[in-house]
Amino acid sequence: MNGSLIRDALVTNEGRTFQADVLVRSGIIDRVAEEGIGSARSVQEFDAKGRVLLPGVIDDQVHFREPGLTHKDDIAHASAAAAAGGVTSFMEMPNTNPQTLTQGLLQEKYALGAKNSLVNYSFYMGISNDNLDEALRTDPTAVCGLKAFLGSSTGNMLVDDPATLDRLFRKAHMLLAIHAEDEATIRANMNAAVQRWGEAISMEQHPVIRSAEACYKSSSNAVALAKEHGTRLHVLHISTARETELFEPGPLEKKRITAEACVHHLWFSDADYAKKGPLLKWNPAVKSAEDRAAVRKAVAEGRIDVVATDHAPHTLEEKALPYAKCPSGGPLIQHSLVAMLELEQQGVFTLAQVVEKLSHAPSRLFGIDRRGYLKEGYHADMVLVDRKASWTVDRSNLFYKCGWSPFEGQRFGSRVVRTWVNGRPVFVEGELDRSVRGERLRFDR
Repeated sequence: MNGSLIRDALVTNEGRTFQADVLVRSGIIDRVAEEGIGSARSVQEFDAKGRVLLPGVIDDQVHFREPGLTHKDDIAHASAAAAAGGVTSFMEMPNTNPQTLTQGLLQEKYALGAKNSLVNYSFYMGISNDNLDEALRTDPTAVCGLKAFLGSSTGNMLVDDPATLDRLFRKAHMLLAIHAEDEATIRANMNAAVQRWGEAISMEQHPVIRSAEACYKSSSNAVALAKEHGTRLHVLHISTARETELFEPGPLEKKRITAEACVHHLWFSDADYAKKGPLLKWNPAVKSAEDRAAVRKAVAEGRIDVVATDHAPHTLEEKALPYAKCPSGGPLIQHSLVAMLELEQQGVFTLAQVVEKLSHAPSRLFGIDRRGYLKEGYHADMVLVDRKASWTVDRSNLFYKCGWSPFEGQRFGSRVVRTWVNGRPVFVEGELDRSVRGERLRFDR
């Protein structure tokens, strides 16, 4: 057997849902046939009738914690959770230990991906105040992008020197992804909170400390720099209504400045802190219901181009620490697709928009070679979904190394049945084939 034949699937691709047979050979989609395929030699056949076949999700922002922070997560566990959630490709951030600030360390990460990842992978090259020359050596055809933290981060990852920022935006030779929060604003807000509450700061203060003002001040400055220098800028995890006004709708291919929303900012609001507490602590913070509505609207209108997770696990012990010591971030990659499909069922998005924002648009935005679509000649990264299978998230069905989820107790109306990576079934009815290995993403730039 050198392939598979998926029969009678409801294929959703490029704005259409239609019944078709899909033939895969040697990891590549050979045929997508609405008229059906009579027979095919040397393939394994699978009846998908009544189920929806989607292109695999491409997540452009994850933190898999390897190397150096593997008590929280690692590539093997996180890529398994990705496969279980229909995510077939990821792009991972540089704030590991050591931080990915040299070409040598970047290549070490790629070696870890090749060894341990069940799905396809790429890794960002990190920017600091003093490694710009090294970062500019990055090959744009082999690496997803450069990453700069313009707000609080770990170690030497904060880029706050004005001269470095100006040179970065002027010299960046490939996509520059940024975390945009104004450090001075956050510090002033934190000092005010400490003066008022001491160490007893509640989690409900998180969107006050890491405020909408801090987000807008930083992101608007970055957009202004990008316009001045013609930088290919990608602003991550937009969380406020005002920020959405910085971005234009229209064809993605014509944009030099793009934006991402994350599932938690589309799903939760500050009303959820009372119940979820530290499990809802992210940077940027989950903010008001009005901000959530505006971000949803911007996704639907095309002002925000892609949806990702910012999957960033910590242990429950770390999350139980007081506010000032409690780390920000949480595990999300196993549930991004089903959460977006739930929002589609609620009328927030259409199914075509879900596929566009999770699969098609990331492929085009990053210039990924032949992924993100169910098209002949493309890599067979696919996910089969049962739209009539309700289930509830609990710790018994999590693949996360950290062992918890902010979605615990949530009932979803769709379930991932199968996930294929380069034509190989990596996840089937709740079981993983841990022998599967993804491929390094390549970029057509």
